[in-house]
Amino acid sequence: MARPRLRDLGIVTGQLPPGPLNAITDVEGVKVGHSTLISDSPRVVRTGVTAIWPRDTIWQDWCFTGFHSFNGNGEMTGLPWIAEQGLIGAPLCITNTLSVGVVRDAICAYAVENKIEQPFHLPVTAETWDGWLSDVESLSVTQAMAFDALANAKSGPVAEGCVGGGTGMITHEFKGGIGTASRAVDTAGSRYTVGALVQSNYGRRHLLRVNGVPVGREITTEIVPSERLVEPKSSIIVILATDAPLIPIQCQRLARRATTGLAWVGGIGANSSGDIFLAFSTANTVRPDHKVSELRAVGPDEMTLLFEAAAEATEEAILNALIAAETMVGFKDRIVYALPHDKLLEVMRRYRPPGTIGGPQ
Repeated sequence: MARPRLRDLGIVTGQLPPGPLNAITDVEGVKVGHSTLISDSPRVVRTGVTAIWPRDTIWQDWCFTGFHSFNGNGEMTGLPWIAEQGLIGAPLCITNTLSVGVVRDAICAYAVENKIEQPFHLPVTAETWDGWLSDVESLSVTQAMAFDALANAKSGPVAEGCVGGGTGMITHEFKGGIGTASRAVDTAGSRYTVGALVQSNYGRRHLLRVNGVPVGREITTEIVPSERLVEPKSSIIVILATDAPLIPIQCQRLARRATTGLAWVGGIGANSSGDIFLAFSTANTVRPDHKVSELRAVGPDEMTLLFEAAAEATEEAILNALIAAETMVGFKDRIVYALPHDKLLEVMRRYRPPGTIGGPQ
């Protein structure tokens, strides 16, 4: 039975409407795939790979992109070239900290195997640390797993929680993982979508807020235990996609707004945290074999609603990761409990009048 999402519990965050799927795949052409590894022998492993395709033809039809590092204790490959050129020309992946190299190289190998003609490959692979629940030093992620995530990527609903790269991740001392959400906005004379996908693995319990309610201070470790009483080695990766026509500097500005959504949930950018955000736009196409590209871009004043959409989608994506995740026992018999839906609703009702726990519908 599929786990519910935030809105299935009657909790609605933000003011803007979501897309039909409330997922990053509401941006036409975007596909997501996962490869998940859960094993108890010979090593205890809870890990995986998540792949995102901006579009099927990304190898030939590049997308403008930009990034923001809120706190840099993490890794996302390919950023120097993005800073220089502002383009992405390959699918991107997210995995665990010690598997960035093998997954990054797997994207290159995937391109070679599929006879992709590019002068060189500098793909994006990002990470968060799953070593609390998974024997990260087992180096269990393989090229085949990355190939699987890339090959099974699809449009439509996105699996959330303990899947793919998010399998062993923890959020605000509850089980975390992969989450996604989207927002639709009317700006610059058209309707555009901003979608977010997060790999969420950060935060202390007392900082967690849901729609402004201090849930983490109410569901204390005395109610739902947490074994992680020291500062977590924690991080979050946020990928934003939009069909609004943006140039690289505008993508970079959009990526920064993921910080707002993270802060609404309770992220502060701890010293040990790798909070790295990337945004890409599918509206323009830049072909490397064309000498001139015809481009479109929304006006500066039209960016504000897109910023709001990015913040709201990031916030809800993190909360969807929390809601979808399930309690997990892992490495050294450590256990991380899921955020209990019944206790969450009890807290929300205490802070909100009847019928309004979710804000505007």
